[in-house]
Amino acid sequence: MNGFRKGLFVTIVAIAFPLTQAGAATSTFDGTWNVRIASSSETCGNGATVAIGINNGQIASSSTAVSASGRVADAGSINVTLSTGIKRAVGFGRLSGSSGSGTWRGALCTGTWTAEKM
Repeated sequence: MNGFRKGLFVTIVAIAFPLTQAGAATSTFDGTWNVRIASSSETCGNGATVAIGINNGQIASSSTAVSASGRVADAGSINVTLSTGIKRAVGFGRLSGSSGSGTWRGALCTGTWTAEKM
């Protein structure tokens, strides 16, 4: 019985250890990013800049004026939603190293974005 308990304990530890390590892992993209947003239409405005934070692949805004949510995959593909008041835009793209770029679309506007890690 004693050998059985030791074997069970070792099995439980062997299963649990990788799970705790995966939860503690950080994304290579974690940190604060400065995102410049450009519109393809003059009527939609042009040149906005937003700071976002990435923590463990999850996106959140660093600004009280703009709400950000979304996810960055380990390979760098990014899906993000930015909203302020009733305005909302969805962006897609890729991060690589300390920079990134992509496209975004809102209800009436579209454009591009570029990002740099701060």
